[in-house]
Amino acid sequence: MSVARYFDEMSYGPAPEADGEARAWLKKHETGFSHFIAGAFVKPAEGQYFETAEPATGAKLARVAQGSAADIDAAVSAARAAQVKWAKLSGHARARHLYALARAVQRHGRLLSVVEAIDNGKPIRETRDIDIPLVARHFYHHAGWAQLQASEFADQVPVGVVGQIIPWNFPLLMLAWKVAPALALGNTVVLKPAEFTSLTALLFAEIAADAGLPAGVLNIVTGDGATGAALVAHDGIDKIAFTGSSEVGKLIREKTAGSGKSLTLELGGKSPFIVFDDADIDGAIEGVVDAIWFNQGQVCCAGSRLLVQEGIAETFLSRLKHRMQNLRVGHPLDKAIDMGAVVAPVQLERIKSLVAAGVAEGADLFQPDIPLPSGGCFYPPTLLSNVQSAASVMREEIFGPVLVSMTFRTPDEAVMLANNTRYGLSASIWSETIGLALDIAPKLQAGVIWINATNLFDAAVGFGGYRESGYGREGGREGAYEYMKPKAWAKRKPRIASTLPAAQPAEDGFGLPHLDRTAKLFVGGKQARPDGNYSRAILDPKGRKIGEVGEGNRKDIRNAVAAARAAEGWSKATTHNRAQILYYLAENLSARAEEFAARIAAMTGFSKAKAAAEVEVSIERLFAYGAWADKYEGAVHQPPLRGVALAMNEPIGVVGVICPDEAPLLGFISLVAPLIAMGNRVVVVPSEQHPLSATDFYQILETSDVPAGVINIVTGAARDLNKTLAEHDDVDALWVFGAAELSATAERLSVGNLKRLLTDHGLVTDWFDAAAAEGPILLRHAVQVKNIWIPYGE
Repeated sequence: MSVARYFDEMSYGPAPEADGEARAWLKKHETGFSHFIAGAFVKPAEGQYFETAEPATGAKLARVAQGSAADIDAAVSAARAAQVKWAKLSGHARARHLYALARAVQRHGRLLSVVEAIDNGKPIRETRDIDIPLVARHFYHHAGWAQLQASEFADQVPVGVVGQIIPWNFPLLMLAWKVAPALALGNTVVLKPAEFTSLTALLFAEIAADAGLPAGVLNIVTGDGATGAALVAHDGIDKIAFTGSSEVGKLIREKTAGSGKSLTLELGGKSPFIVFDDADIDGAIEGVVDAIWFNQGQVCCAGSRLLVQEGIAETFLSRLKHRMQNLRVGHPLDKAIDMGAVVAPVQLERIKSLVAAGVAEGADLFQPDIPLPSGGCFYPPTLLSNVQSAASVMREEIFGPVLVSMTFRTPDEAVMLANNTRYGLSASIWSETIGLALDIAPKLQAGVIWINATNLFDAAVGFGGYRESGYGREGGREGAYEYMKPKAWAKRKPRIASTLPAAQPAEDGFGLPHLDRTAKLFVGGKQARPDGNYSRAILDPKGRKIGEVGEGNRKDIRNAVAAARAAEGWSKATTHNRAQILYYLAENLSARAEEFAARIAAMTGFSKAKAAAEVEVSIERLFAYGAWADKYEGAVHQPPLRGVALAMNEPIGVVGVICPDEAPLLGFISLVAPLIAMGNRVVVVPSEQHPLSATDFYQILETSDVPAGVINIVTGAARDLNKTLAEHDDVDALWVFGAAELSATAERLSVGNLKRLLTDHGLVTDWFDAAAAEGPILLRHAVQVKNIWIPYGE
């Protein structure tokens, strides 16, 4: 073929990346890759290995150690031994270690990118130009947090030993997302890479050791799901950070219930890609290519649901199909391809079966007539159009190069369709009207929103989801907090179970008896009798009955949740309005301070002075959250692109609250006030032993302009009501302060919708200490952060 013909046809020829160094490195380890524990490579305790294959050819690639419980134990022991010394290093010293890792990644960037492409099957262009630069960026960025830790996180301490489990779709990038913040902030790590793609993690371990990272700070144990399960179950782990499927995330939540381990779960997604009729169609089509065919669609935040406004749908799909005809699928080391290989045969079969199910349910299938390499795990770019919202391919995460499409007419319908999923990881909005895009973004129930862009990532910008896409954030300041815990909570002591006094007989005689008063529930802005029409006696410390409260049950919780859900206007109210109402609550409580102090003294036996102090601090706390309501704001991130990312604090939604017995009024106020200040609506179970100050408080609510349904109070047995709240899938989050068994129950039973949890694990909080019970320490848990990316320019 002549040069002139090449210019005439403009056809692509092969542009292979040299893989000599990568193959030489693999050859050096052909007898088998070992675990990396305590700064050295050690053979598996049980002597077991497994083989991995090259996705593009199916050929054997490596022999990798199969981790056992003994290997995990050795790695955790090494991490524990190193953690105290690592945390005691100055922030500057840790910053220099992370800086060295960043520089080392850059020096070895080409080797890392080639090994990643061979091991995972993704195109070398993606590993070279996206993955590896982002890996270095994460270590650079978190070196900065290490340097600034003493000033920026002065009220925090490291979590301790962190177990991290990463997926196969971005093997090295996921390592950096997790390892960099953990190490920067004084933790040590035991990491389990994905079974399919362990090689770049082991190569990184070699690089880290050569860069002088102290032994035991980073430990890597390879293996299958059983290895990950052993890591999750290990008593020496203080935190689990997991990225993977929602099904496994739910299992981890259940298995760690009651253990005290903190969790970060970055799970699946079924993200909408919304195209309005005023969008730049060509730009949006290129966005689709990046959204779903990047990394063969094996991306948790892939824009796999295409929603196109009806007026442009026909034109858009026609031009999209034309663009698909020009996509190239080929060997990952070819620099001129768009798509490489799917990671493994089992994943390829899953993709095929889901596409077949979609066609059987009525979808129109389009696959371009383009060549695929013979052998290996290749699948063509695929479009399923005219898909119904209830179809399996519209609801299930396919995790492959498959786009499903449907149309909408109005912006409201677009929002409804976009939110019609159990996931909530990301979304992409395409419109030339920035006002429209910024109006839609807050309405989408997702943690990351891209405007006229897709799949933008940066270490300075938090990433994570809502609902069954998990909780916690990775990256940015919010991601840094995931690897620390408040100093004020680090020394909490176990709660000593209180014993109820024996009920004393009522005094008889011929004097006037006390007028009967049974406190009702407070649901939807009204006092309500309990569904079961039962009540429970409330006793003072000497066993004398001082009142009765309603015995709430499952139906009462259902009614309260429905009332809270209906009060969504509170979440849309201005922060100024919420602040004014909190101040009003404080004002009205102040007017009845003596009455509330007397009630507390009667219930608890506290001295008058201590009861009066509790009321005064409760008033002050309401004032504090009135102040925070319009001051706990988001941030403007400046990632390295022409644009900004707005980190917006959003209310979580409907939050259940279980209050402790100590400080019955102050504990109640301290938990409810931050939630409503941030726009949440609550269903609160007050102190089981001392609920009367909370039932008195609903008279304050009735006179303080609090909208109906914002605060709902259901009295009764904490154990039963906690269980009901944990199982209720219309409750978005649950705060549990009380006996340790309540925390364990909440964590175990909340897996249905993966509600966000804040539990004290039976440890007592000093509610009078503002450092432990007021301000950002609780406000961080009262919001979820949404990052909205807004690129500049045409």
